[in-house]
Amino acid sequence: MANEQADPEHQSAGAWAKKYHLATRVVMETVLRPFDLGPTQWYVMYQLMTVGPTSQRDLVRMLQVERATLTGVVAALVRKGLVEQKPDATDQRQKVLTATPAGAALWRELPDPIALILQTAFDGVPQTDIDTTARVLREATGRLTKRFPKGNES
Repeated sequence: MANEQADPEHQSAGAWAKKYHLATRVVMETVLRPFDLGPTQWYVMYQLMTVGPTSQRDLVRMLQVERATLTGVVAALVRKGLVEQKPDATDQRQKVLTATPAGAALWRELPDPIALILQTAFDGVPQTDIDTTARVLREATGRLTKRFPKGNES
C-alpha cells in the first residue's frame, strides 16, 4: 500500500476508474449471488425487461463481450428458464432473446444493483462533480477508442 501511495500512476484517473469498476463488480456479484445470477446475466435480463426482445448479436455489441462469452451466459439463462431463445423471423441464423414469465417474476424480486452502487458510491457528492467525472471519462474513452479502434470492434 505504501508503494501505491508513492507511485502517482496508482492515483491516476485511469487507476481509480479501474478500482471503481472492480468495486462495482464485487457489489453486483454480492447482490446477485443469492438469486443465482452473475453481472452479465443481470445486464441481459435488464435489456430484455426494459427494452424487450433483443437479438443476441446486438447484445454482444451492447455489452461489449465476446460472442462465446454471451453464448454461455444465454445458455445458462435458458437452462434456468429465465430466457427464451428463438431464431430471428427474418434471418434464421440469428437468435432473438425474450424473457420468460419466470424471468419476469425473478426480475420483480431482484434488488437493483446499479441503483445500490450509485446511491452508495455517490451519496453526498454534488451532481456537478458526478457530471464532470462522467464527461471526462466519456471523452477520454472516446479518444482512446478513436485512436486504438482494434480492441473495440466487438
